[in-house]
Amino acid sequence: WWHEKYKPRKPKYFNRVHTGYDWNKYNQTHYDYDNPPPKTVQGYKFNILYHDLIDKSKAPTYKVEPDPTSADGTTCILRFIAGPPYEDIAFRVVNKEWSYSHKRGFRCSFERGILHLFFNFDRPRYRR
Repeated sequence: WWHEKYKPRKPKYFNRVHTGYDWNKYNQTHYDYDNPPPKTVQGYKFNILYHDLIDKSKAPTYKVEPDPTSADGTTCILRFIAGPPYEDIAFRVVNKEWSYSHKRGFRCSFERGILHLFFNFDRPRYRR
């Protein structure tokens, strides 16, 4: 029904966590392909559906906030903000430096009612 279309609600979403092996110098000397190192989070892909936005001219945004429950600061809160009828939605993600390069997979776009936020983390280069 049309009156349920504009009732405040959380948006639908599809998320993926990109995990993989970090083959740095330490892991290359202590592990091999038969005995791999532990997997680490290398990035995220968020697809959030905002099909029933009332003000379609204003795109939804995101904010990175500190996580109050993380004592050592390893995680942060990623909050997605859109207009009515949608409520804010938040996810706890790993607190690392993002790679904003399009070549490295960064994407932030709002098209056809779907907000895409894809990002990978910067890989620190090992130097002595």
